[in-house]
Amino acid sequence: MRLTVVGCSGSGPGPTSAASCYLVEHDGFRVLLDLGSGAFGPLQALTDPATIDAVYLTHLHADHCLDVAPMVVWHRYSGRSSGRRVPLIAPAGADRRLAQAYDAGGAPLTDVFDFAVTPVSAVLGPFTVQTARTAHPVECHAIRLTAHGSSLVYTGDTGPSQAVVDLAYGADVLLAEAADPERADQPPDLHLTGRQAGEAAVAARVRRLLLTHVPAWVDPAAQLTAARSVFPAAELARPGATYQV
Repeated sequence: MRLTVVGCSGSGPGPTSAASCYLVEHDGFRVLLDLGSGAFGPLQALTDPATIDAVYLTHLHADHCLDVAPMVVWHRYSGRSSGRRVPLIAPAGADRRLAQAYDAGGAPLTDVFDFAVTPVSAVLGPFTVQTARTAHPVECHAIRLTAHGSSLVYTGDTGPSQAVVDLAYGADVLLAEAADPERADQPPDLHLTGRQAGEAAVAARVRRLLLTHVPAWVDPAAQLTAARSVFPAAELARPGATYQV
């Protein structure tokens, strides 16, 4: 399994990275985990959009889903689309929400996407999929992809969550958000600090921790230092970087 970071900026695109988007490939199957604002541009530098086999949206905040709109434009008007509908898995109501984001009239996007509601478990191409509801103000699901004995878990957006730890238990790679700096008034059920991401990695006994979703106004080095205080092998996800899982 191969993970490529298309974008990893938190809460919106930053000066050096698009918002959340991750390309996962195995046995020729390609799935996008999120397609946040600004991500469709760098995605085209990494792969032909016509080769994307599925899109999984953890939730419907703009920094995780908004570049579905330019993907629709590309499929409809570039002349390079295969014409097949792309499975898009997301929380209930994504079809209506994304149609309105694309066009205020809300015309269906079903010529481009085959919408499905996030399952608890499923098979997606070569992947076994498991999901868990995260601690976030809107419906959001962490996802675990397993293929040939290797597992990748992506937290999506979450505050500290036992459900996410349970989902990640024993995974090879935990791609964990670390959006919040340490502060006394940290909101509950919103985001993880660097230290909390490290604590989740320890509790889940994962092999590798990649920190992501750090906003442009938060110091990534400080988030990494905080995570390494409890999980020394933590790393920062970087746009364009590729990791073997």
